[in-house]
Amino acid sequence: MKIHLLPFLVVGLANPAVAATSPARPNIVFILADDMGIADPTCYGGKGAPTPRLDQLAREGTRFTQYYSASPICSASRTGLTTGMYPARWRITSYLSSRKYNRDCGQADFLDAQAPSVARALKAAGYSTGHFGKWHMGGGRDVTDAPKFAAYGFDEGAGTWESPEPHPDITSSNWIWAPTDKVKRWDRTAFFVEKALDFLTRHKNEPCFVQIWPDDVHTPWVPDDNWDETNTPKNLHPVLHEMDTQIGRFLDGLQALGLADNTLVVFASDNGPEPTFDGLRAGGFRGGKWSLYEGGIRLPLIVRWPGHVPANRVDRDTVCDAVDLLPTLCAVSGAALPTTARLDGIDLSPALLGRAAVSRPGPLFWEYGRTAKFFKYPPDPKSHSPNVAVRDGTWKLLINADGTRAELYDLVADPAESKNLAGAQPAVARRLTDAALAWRRALP
Repeated sequence: MKIHLLPFLVVGLANPAVAATSPARPNIVFILADDMGIADPTCYGGKGAPTPRLDQLAREGTRFTQYYSASPICSASRTGLTTGMYPARWRITSYLSSRKYNRDCGQADFLDAQAPSVARALKAAGYSTGHFGKWHMGGGRDVTDAPKFAAYGFDEGAGTWESPEPHPDITSSNWIWAPTDKVKRWDRTAFFVEKALDFLTRHKNEPCFVQIWPDDVHTPWVPDDNWDETNTPKNLHPVLHEMDTQIGRFLDGLQALGLADNTLVVFASDNGPEPTFDGLRAGGFRGGKWSLYEGGIRLPLIVRWPGHVPANRVDRDTVCDAVDLLPTLCAVSGAALPTTARLDGIDLSPALLGRAAVSRPGPLFWEYGRTAKFFKYPPDPKSHSPNVAVRDGTWKLLINADGTRAELYDLVADPAESKNLAGAQPAVARRLTDAALAWRRALP
């Protein structure tokens, strides 16, 4: 039997007095799903579990259809979100694991605490900051010296096992989850929502930045204590629906606290799905997690801020990337940009707020797969992409770092990346090849 956590007691707090104390700057809440494909939510065409609360969030805000992660794998994608920079610049190119695995991959054991950080930038601007959920940018396994959440600018934090501060109620063993956990895997998103609402209640008279990063859409999918240990739609659908329910519970809590109108809610996923169920979870795009084809990096992005972000709007034109999050949130909050490193992201707040289209000043770049031995690809050969990619306008080129296997696609005419135009468009292929390989050579 599923046992839910007790509902958060905020009933009756929604009143003009509470609303009047809301700060002029918005609260910012960033909800990041784990391994969610672009077609998992029904508002993006999903045919599996219903996601009525995400659909409601989309109706009340803006849904983007050309949002990209910084990587098709968790640790690297989260590094891009946090720093506003391509993750390889901080020597994170795969998922972080044991020290030996990290060394064999040629990557760091954790995100350098000197890297730019969204939370640190907002904290410097007067925000109270909290992180609740998966981290996976250092800590876990035999990495015991990863910086604590405070080093990145968080006032409070509660992490999963793969973090510098795993919460004991969800980490009774040295693994992602265990039946002995006090809070069961199927109640974990409720646990993070509880923490986030408690944080906002204690800081409701000051601007807050809160991250809720649930991990339940990442396998293993454990919907209840009768779990049958298969990663099939039978287990995914109730897990996805439960996460949607808890997101709705959080949104209801914001409303009850009188904070909904002055809170910018951002919902996204960290990378593409695995398994994809023959591409259904990737919306018909090619590839999934571990792949630089669209199914691995093009993801859902929903933004809501009543009275500021246009409601019931679909932005099909803005090409946005996870590295844009830091400069965009700094612009929205009035926080100063970090000056210790040059960011790769750009300020997309005009597009976010529906004021004007934003044109990127240059291409976007990705990499995944520095060595075949330590960089796992999808088992399907069709999803096994070259290991460097660039998008410039409607063109996307994928190529191996050694210059082999160039693939060029027109994403408007061929979003499924089915027709390689490298031979038919040699000038475009050469220009983007030169750009992609020069970028790759410049990385640590």
